[in-house]
Parts: sequence; C-alpha cells; structure tokens
Amino acid sequence: MEAFIKETFTAWCNSHLRKAGTQIENIDEDFRDGLKLMLLLEVISGERLPKPERGKMRVHKINNVNKALDFIASKGVKLVSIGAEEIVDGNAKMTLGMIWTIILRFAIQDISVEETSAKEGLLLWCQRKTAPYKNVNVQNFHISWKDGLAFNALIHRHRPELIEYDKLRKDDPVTNLNNAFEVAEKYLDIPKMLDAEDIVNTARPDEKAIMTYVSSFYHAFSGAQKAETAANRICKVLAVNQENEHLMEDYERLASDLLEWIRRTIPWLEDRVPQKTIQEMQQKLEDFRDYRRVHKPPKVQEKCQLEINFNTLQTKLRLSNRPAFMPSEGKMVSDINNGWQHLEQAEKGYEEWLLNEIRRLERLDHLAEKFRQKASIHEAWTDGKEAMLKHRDYETATLSDIKALIRKHEAFESDLAAHQDRVEQIAAIAQELNELDYYDSHNVNTRCQKICDQWDALGSLTHSRREALEKTEKQLETIDQLHLEYAKRAAPFNNWMESAMEDLQDMFIVHTIEEIEGLISAHDQFKSTLPDADREREAILAIHKEAQRIAESNHIKLSGSNPYTTVTPQIINSKWEKVQQLVPKRDHALLEEQSKQQSNEHLRRQFASQANIVGPWIQTKMEEIGRISIEMNGTLEDQLSHLKQYERSIVDYKPNLDLLEQQHQLIQEALIFDNKHTNYTMEHIRVGWEQLLTTIARTINEVENQILTRDAKGISQEQMQEFRASFNHFDKDHGGALGPEEFKACLISLGYDVENDRQGDAEFNRIMSVVDPNHSGLVTFQAFIDFMSRETTDTDTADQVIASFKVLAGDKNFITAEELRRELPPDQAEYCIARMAPYQGPDAVPGALDYKSFSTALYGESDL
Repeated sequence: MEAFIKETFTAWCNSHLRKAGTQIENIDEDFRDGLKLMLLLEVISGERLPKPERGKMRVHKINNVNKALDFIASKGVKLVSIGAEEIVDGNAKMTLGMIWTIILRFAIQDISVEETSAKEGLLLWCQRKTAPYKNVNVQNFHISWKDGLAFNALIHRHRPELIEYDKLRKDDPVTNLNNAFEVAEKYLDIPKMLDAEDIVNTARPDEKAIMTYVSSFYHAFSGAQKAETAANRICKVLAVNQENEHLMEDYERLASDLLEWIRRTIPWLEDRVPQKTIQEMQQKLEDFRDYRRVHKPPKVQEKCQLEINFNTLQTKLRLSNRPAFMPSEGKMVSDINNGWQHLEQAEKGYEEWLLNEIRRLERLDHLAEKFRQKASIHEAWTDGKEAMLKHRDYETATLSDIKALIRKHEAFESDLAAHQDRVEQIAAIAQELNELDYYDSHNVNTRCQKICDQWDALGSLTHSRREALEKTEKQLETIDQLHLEYAKRAAPFNNWMESAMEDLQDMFIVHTIEEIEGLISAHDQFKSTLPDADREREAILAIHKEAQRIAESNHIKLSGSNPYTTVTPQIINSKWEKVQQLVPKRDHALLEEQSKQQSNEHLRRQFASQANIVGPWIQTKMEEIGRISIEMNGTLEDQLSHLKQYERSIVDYKPNLDLLEQQHQLIQEALIFDNKHTNYTMEHIRVGWEQLLTTIARTINEVENQILTRDAKGISQEQMQEFRASFNHFDKDHGGALGPEEFKACLISLGYDVENDRQGDAEFNRIMSVVDPNHSGLVTFQAFIDFMSRETTDTDTADQVIASFKVLAGDKNFITAEELRRELPPDQAEYCIARMAPYQGPDAVPGALDYKSFSTALYGESDL
C-alpha cells in the first residue's frame, strides 16, 4: 500500500515539477536536500521562497527543508511530528506525510462546495457530476472508484467527446481504469498517477492516493466549476422565489377558505328566531355547543397559523430583498381580523339568548300546565251550577223548604265568592301567557273567555235566584239551627280542603336551594295547621251527629240529607282522606326537588372550584408570556426552546379546560343559569384560553423569525442581544413596539444622525418608511432587527444574479433555453424559460432570452 501511495504522490509532484523543467525519481531521496521541495512549493503556490543554500553539508540540507516547512506552516498548515531531520534522513513515512500535507493544502483545501470541508466538498462535487450515470455511486474515496466507471463518468460529464461511456462494462474494471487514465493523460494533461492492476487487486484502495488523483480532475475542470457556482447561485435565488410564490398561494387559499367559513357562519349566529318548544331550542343550544367545541377551535388555529405564515413570508421576502407581499383585495390579515371580529360579535350573546329562550319556554310550559289544571278544577266545580241556579224549585216548596233554599243559596254565594280568586288567577295566567307569546295562546284565550263568560252568567243567575228567594223569605220559618250551623261551618271547611288539595297539587318551579327551602317551610307550616283542621272536622261532624240525635230523640223524620248544604259528612271525610294522602306526596315532591337543587348547588361549586383555578392560571400565563417576550434571556435558540417548553406546558394543561367544559355542560343540561361562587364564565375561560394559545404561538414565531433573520444576515448572538437590549431600553411600557420618538432616541443611541435638523429629519423619515411602511406609527422588534440587519449585512442582489447568468451564457448578453437546460436542474430551468422575455438586442439570435430583465424582476413585484 505504501508503494501505491508513493507512486501516486511521485506522479503528482512530477506533474507540477515538469513546469520548472525537472522531475524526481525517488520521492524519499530527491527531497532530502530540500532544493526540489522548495521548487515544488514555488510552482504550486506561485510565490517565491527564501533563497536555498547550495552546500552539500547536512546543515545546509536541514536549513533548506526548514525553509520549506516554515513556508507550509505560514499557509496555516499545522505540521504534526514532521521535522527537517526526518526528511533529510530519508524517512519515507515522514516524507509521504509531508507530501500529503502539501497536497491537502494546495490541491484540495481550496475546494469548497456549499460551505463543506475540503474532503466533503470534493466528494460532493464528484457525487453531483456522476449522479446521472448508471452503475456509478460515489460514496467514498476508495472502493467507489475500483471499477473505473466513476473516473470515466467525470471525464464524460465535462468532455463527452473523449469517452464512449455506454460501451464501458462494469465487469471489466482494468479496461475502464486504463481508458480513463490514458484519456486524462493525453487530453487533459493529468499524469497517470495510479496503476489499474494495483487498484483492482487491492481490497480497499488508499484514500489519499485516490483523493490526490481526483483533485487533479477537479482543477482540470475548474472552468466548468465556475459555471456550476453561477448555476448554484441562480438555483438558490430561484428556489427562494418559488418557495415565496408557493407560500403566497397557500396564504391566498387558506385566507379564502377561512373567510368563506366566516361568511357562512355569521348568518347562523345572527339568527335569533325563537322556536316554539323547549326541545327545538335545546337542539339549537346543542348545535351551538358543537360549534364551540368542534367547529370553531380548528378555525382559531387556522387563523393563528395564517398570521404566522404571513409574518414568516414577509420576513423571508425582506431577507431576500423582495418587496412585501400584498394579498388579493379583501384577503389582508386585517380583512380576516375584521371578519373574525364580526363573527365574535355575532357569537356574543347567542348562547345567552338561547338559554333565556329555554327559560322563557320552560316558564310558558309551566304556566300553560298550571292554567289547564286550574281551569279543569274550576270547570269541574261549575258543572251543573247553571242548571241548579235556573231551577224554579222554590215555587212549589214549603216555607221550610224555601228557607232551606235561601240558606243553601247563601252557602252557594259564599262558595261562589271563594272561587272569585281562582277565576282571577286563571285570567292572570292567560294574560301572562299572551305577554310571553305562548304559541298556543289562541286555545288558552278561547278557554279563558269561556270560563269568564260562564262566570259572568253564574253571577247574573245567582243574583236573579237570590232576588227570587228573598221575595218569599218572609214566608219562611227558621230552619233547624244545627243544620244551618253545620252548613255554614262545612262550606268554608270544604273550601279549605279544596284549596288545600289544590295547593298540595300545585306545580312549582325553582332554581335555588333558598326557593325550595321556602316552599318546604311553607308546607311545614301548613302541616302544623292539620291538627286544628282535624278538630274542626270532628266538630262539624259532631254537629251533624247531634242533629240526627235530636231528630231521633224527638221522632223527627229527616229527608236523609241536610237541606242547607250538599256537603255531606261523607264528602268531608272523603276530602279529608284525600288531603291526608296528598300531604306525603307533596313531602316527596318537595324533598325530590330539594335533592335536585342540592345537586345543582354541587355542580355550581364544582365548576366554580375549577374555574377559580383555571381562570387565574390563564391570566398568570398571559402575564408570564408578556414578561418572557420582553426579557428574552440567553441565545435565541435557548429562548425558542424555553418558549416551546412553555407551550408544551400550556398544551398539557388542556385537560383542565376539557374538565371544565364537561362540568359546564352538566350545568347547562341541569338548566342552571347563574353561579354566585365564581366570577368566571365558560365564555371568559374559552376566550382567555384562545388568546393564550395565540399569544404563545405568535411569540414563538417572532423568535423563529429572529433566528431566520439572524442566520440569513449573519448576525451574531451578541449583536442580536445588543439589538434586544437597545429596543427594550426605549420600550418603556413593555408593549413590544416603539413610537416614533422612542425609535428616534433608540437610533441616536446606536449612532444614527437623526437629530432635529433638516438632514436628520430627512434621514429619520427615510428609515421610518422602511420600518413602518403602513404608517401605523409603531415600530415592532421584528421590523427593528430587519432594519438593523439590512444596514449591517449583505444579501443577494439582482446584479449578482445577472453576473451568474452571464457566466452560464458564456459572457453573452442573452441565454438560450438549451443552455439553461444544460446548466440548471430541470424544474428550475423550465421556471426560467417560462418567465424570461425574448431578448431584443442587436446581437440577438433565434430563441435568445433576456436574463437581465428576468433577474431584475426577481427582486421586483410578484405576480401574486
């Protein structure tokens, strides 16, 4: 292997020494006196070395070799363990190491492809040049070259007329290698440094020998490399334009989709037409919940991402000296924000309206049911009353019968008066249903009117019958006082029992613990009156029994019923039993409602407990993000990592929001409309959460854009920190933007001449037009660092692109489609051909394209 390297290095040295009219035979011997070594360095460097010493003594030789080694070291090469004595003594290993060091420095080190190291750059150059060739896969500088195809591919790529590549066979490496070596020596003036048999018969050819020989090809084709460099510059600029246009198209599409969604959603949110039933309104509420939980959150993220994409695009355009992107009319970020604001205005109050409507319909249903219940009770009571009042039984009755009829009528009038409140209640409920726009008001009104008309008729008939009875009252005798007392006491007691039964069956609706406890207290108070009522019942029944006892003891034949009242002891006992049955039912209903209200109170406290944690947490995080965005300690990468960790901690908090949403849904399903235990509503929490996500995303995007600006402009971390420190110093209110006077003070502190004179004002106005093109009166930190980086760094320019195209065109003022397709990747070549205007100069040829106007347009207005 050492002999193989020795032959390669000898051939390489001779390829340069023959320019000075000399050669070497043995690399260890011929460099021992240092004379040919100094001559070799002069030839390959183009510089003069100190005059050599011609003496034959060892000291002269050591001095000459030291002069050569000093010259190598002056070129930034670090010589490790290589001394003049070893070279003078003919140490083959040290001599080969020194020659390899010279080759690396003067033949390979200057090779650089896309800012890689010399070795990587040379390998990348080989990979690119041989990429189109079948059976060639250059991955290293040893076995990738054994079959000889890679050497032939390099020659064919640059001089296709010298090699018939399609006739080469992978299974004949010796022929392939010799063919490449002979063609390179004959036509490219590259000496044969390698031996084909040595390469083929070696499992792993020496990397240094292969690199030395391949570097000769690189230098032989340096002219083509210049064209490749120009093509790379053009490709880089075109790639920027293509990427920017793609980002613009994405923005237009996303903006259109978001605006269309907003346009479709707003009319739905503005629809305030109430439905007739609770079920229909509850379905609308469920649809709105789906909108808030399912449909809106992705749109919030899309809006935030759209703003981030827009800011990133504008930053990339500024960094590449392109004009700012102006979206189509109606698709500006401000248009989207206006549309979003309109959406949230439409959304505001919609849920509250739905809940109020459900509450109204619930009350309507309750009132309607109450109306029907009271109306049914009243209609049952009035059944047959008109016929009774119209009956002319008094005309054929005896005097005692007449007096009984008068008393009976008085009891009826008492009963009628007692029912006056019920009729008024029925009318009041009907009126309230009308005022609340009950959907079945027509039937309610019809029934109410019928009851009122009947009530008026009963009043009129009662008055007429009373006049008829009073007319014959003087002819009547006093009716048995016991029966009369029974009738007078039984009637109110009967009314009391009817009222009690009605109250015990009365429907109720409450929303708080206090309300249900009030009903329970009233019910307990009612139950406390039952013992007195029972004594009254027994007293009334005792009167009836006493009347029967007197009649029996005096042999009086009774008709079998009290002539003064229809309220018999059986009716009293039956209604009393009914009251006794209704009391425990009322107890159960009230306790059930109390349990429901206790459950509702638990839901309120549960939601409040979580909301009182989540709400302050969101506020704290918002304040911390504001503080982080102002302080920005450490490198930008540190800040970005810190912010992304912060973002992950925020996202990880999302289950707390989900839990709160679940609790909120339970509250709404329970129709709970207020919560005195917290000041936070679900709407406040949602809005705060959306603002928190948007703020952290925007802050991260700002740092990413700063990194993008820093890397594109070559700004150091120290400069970026200096920019941030200057900006923060004058950002007194920590609002993230400077006013004109604050910005001017900042510029003065950085050494800009913007004092209050005509020249200073003109310079300041120029700078403001750059950092605040929309005349908002505020300068953001991003605009500030864009300006500072633009002032202190260089970027690609149209002139640089024109110069690159000129290289590809062979110094012509125009370029052809064939040349573009030969020098550029297919997609970028077609991109140029489709956009370049025909060249109109006097030296134009058919198909000539104007690369100058195209290059200028790259830095001008975009088609979008």
